[in-house]
Amino acid sequence: MQSISRVLAVIDPTVAEQPALARAGWLAKHAGAELELLVCYYNEYLSGDRLFDSPSLEKARAELMDGQSKYLEELAEPYREDDVVVRTSAIWDHPLHEGIVRHAVAVDADIVFKDTHHHSSVSRALLTNTDWNLIRTCPMALWLVKPREVKAQPTFVAAIDPMNEHDKPAALDDEILQLSKALADCVDGTVHAFHSYDPRIAVATATANAYIPVSLPFDEIEQQMHEEHEKRFKEIVSFHGIADGCAHLVAGLAHEELPEVAGQLGADVVTMGAVARNRWKRLFIGATAERTLEHLPCDLLIVKPDWFQTPVELDVQDLG
Repeated sequence: MQSISRVLAVIDPTVAEQPALARAGWLAKHAGAELELLVCYYNEYLSGDRLFDSPSLEKARAELMDGQSKYLEELAEPYREDDVVVRTSAIWDHPLHEGIVRHAVAVDADIVFKDTHHHSSVSRALLTNTDWNLIRTCPMALWLVKPREVKAQPTFVAAIDPMNEHDKPAALDDEILQLSKALADCVDGTVHAFHSYDPRIAVATATANAYIPVSLPFDEIEQQMHEEHEKRFKEIVSFHGIADGCAHLVAGLAHEELPEVAGQLGADVVTMGAVARNRWKRLFIGATAERTLEHLPCDLLIVKPDWFQTPVELDVQDLG
């Protein structure tokens, strides 16, 4: 993995609190990286799309974006006083996720930080439509920030899939672990590795292949599956220097087990992989992945394969 030299914080000008800015500024300070603040704004009634454009509409757009630029400069000042190099950009673009991706590519950002929004009726932060679209299309690492503080020595949980299922390139697990370790080293944190598997898959497969009624040794089938996953899991965590006490292999459903383990460990960030699909497999993120992401009690960091260069549809890696 290359060193972190530029981080991009997406600013929401409609709210007072900016968790993504706080997290991006924190990392930029520790990594000695450049910090870029971005407001991506669009208003259809000022765009001139509905009616013919006019000098008055053009003037209104210019005044509005000038105000956004001044706001970004105000946000940047405390970080500049703390010796962080900060650049600011206020752009007129839509839809929001495409504008963010276009700018992130243009400035060659290493990580994009964006807030998730807290929902008043539940105890967790909910991912917005923009969040899901960024997960699918942002070509660089995407750090979704929940409205909470991180510990002085944060805990990273790297969720991997050592069986290389669901069209996932084998190298993606290495990248998840490498990035988690690089970030942990930068901020004096610790890294845990997580993998879950569903033993019912092995039992269902064996049952489906039994053409006549037979008594199947379900305990042995489940044990064989456990040993297969354990062998691959231990190989990769050992290669990356993850201690046995920080390696968590769990039998169960990912959307249940990963939030549970993250909560037990007091995780600050969970790192997951996203797998590129070709245009004939433009799959949406399924219900299992959605439940996993929205029930995590901490920030979420999405990692893309190293060969991923241009925005395409992505499917979050199934960890089951």
